[in-house]
Amino acid sequence: MQGFNLLNCLYYVDDISIPVAFELIKKPVEYCDLKTRKLKRASLVTKNELMRDMLQVCVQNKLLFRFVLFDTWFASKENMSYIKETLRKDFICALKTNRLAAVSEEDRQANRFTPIEELSWQEETIFTGWLKDVPFPVLLVRQVFTNKDGSTGMLYLACSDTTVTRGLILSTYQKRWPVEVFHKSLKQNAALGKAPVRRVVTQNNHVFAVLYAVFKLECLKIKRHLKPFCLARPFVSQSRSHRFR
Repeated sequence: MQGFNLLNCLYYVDDISIPVAFELIKKPVEYCDLKTRKLKRASLVTKNELMRDMLQVCVQNKLLFRFVLFDTWFASKENMSYIKETLRKDFICALKTNRLAAVSEEDRQANRFTPIEELSWQEETIFTGWLKDVPFPVLLVRQVFTNKDGSTGMLYLACSDTTVTRGLILSTYQKRWPVEVFHKSLKQNAALGKAPVRRVVTQNNHVFAVLYAVFKLECLKIKRHLKPFCLARPFVSQSRSHRFR
């Protein structure tokens, strides 16, 4: 399946990842890009709108959670306001370096916003401030990390719960990483992209079956105390010369 876009909501608790909602991104509108003069396709609903719909379903189903974690792609003012004011939940999200913020009420009232990378950061700094066009205060933190090649990277985070510590924000946002492992498991352990299906109905059925298969692997992980990548390959022993039957 080429051009296959999957948006999913993953529930993570106690080292267990459970898929609780998903949407296939459909692009029924065909148009011509004026710059490249190539035909492209567009969706009638944005990914941000689909995300908000999925979160609403999670709340309606009385799913217990404290934070919604997401990256810069979903860090829009609409999503932040919806989570905090409509759903009455909190979020921790990554921000782009040029995101505008004010770290005092006076600057906010005077519309003096500064790119977050230009704030007076120190090693353990945490700001209580306002993001531009977001109607409530957030906590702003920065994490400096070293890449494998020795280069230094910066991660800027915003948290809507202004009562928590810097350490809790950083440790909680690290729990977003299992979504990457989950997507890898979908592809390697459950063959997400290997079904020769083209119709929308069959694609949806295949994706649901794959998500259910990975969910069952999570259940087996609890029972067997093994990672899903080990459970999905039960016929290979430590020695190449011996195989289970």
